[in-house]
Amino acid sequence: MGFPLLYQHPPLSITTLMPASGPKFPVYPKYKASATEKEISIFGQKSTQLLSSKWFADNLRSGPVNFFLSGSLALALSLAGVGIAEGKVGVNKPELLPKEFTPVIDVAGFLSDGQENRLAEEIAAIEKDTGFKLRVLAQNYPDTPGLAIKDFWKVDDRTIVFVADPTFGNILNFNVGASVDIDVPRSFWGRLAGKYGNMFYWKEKGEDASIEAAVVAIRNCLREPVGANNCSEVK
Repeated sequence: MGFPLLYQHPPLSITTLMPASGPKFPVYPKYKASATEKEISIFGQKSTQLLSSKWFADNLRSGPVNFFLSGSLALALSLAGVGIAEGKVGVNKPELLPKEFTPVIDVAGFLSDGQENRLAEEIAAIEKDTGFKLRVLAQNYPDTPGLAIKDFWKVDDRTIVFVADPTFGNILNFNVGASVDIDVPRSFWGRLAGKYGNMFYWKEKGEDASIEAAVVAIRNCLREPVGANNCSEVK
């Protein structure tokens, strides 16, 4: 059982994605949390290369790449390739979910109450205007509701699950449903993560700033007319 999603960037931080069947991924050097600025730059370049590659487009367009959900953040499947580390126990903690529905769940304490409320209002406006459902989970693995969010949020192919988790350096992680994938270029998510998710940005400005900037960028992207150049800029 897994999310009905086509595309993930970087690894989904509520769980881990593993390739079940289908084509093998090109392997690039693994990202290291202790990487220098040069190494991070190389990581981003490799991500962009794979994201825009004919291999990536052909395999996704020929049918969804099959993934099954496992429970480790240490197994890092990203657009930079496949890096395998030692497994960890999966997370499914419904007790960490709020009692009432909200599109923003902050178990990490990155956001103030006021920020959560403003983001919730922004997300409601996005859904009303575009029909797409943005959901934000701020966490520090393994302190997360994990797979419990699937039913709580009723994740479907019009859902963007945005997980803010600095565990692997880049704080911005996205799981994008198939219908979103049709309208939003896949390269957008990589550029967004590179601009507002890198560790230098969120360490200087704060995790909350990265989250808020990402939501604004997603809002602007989803409201652009669909065409050859929509979402070509992160703004």
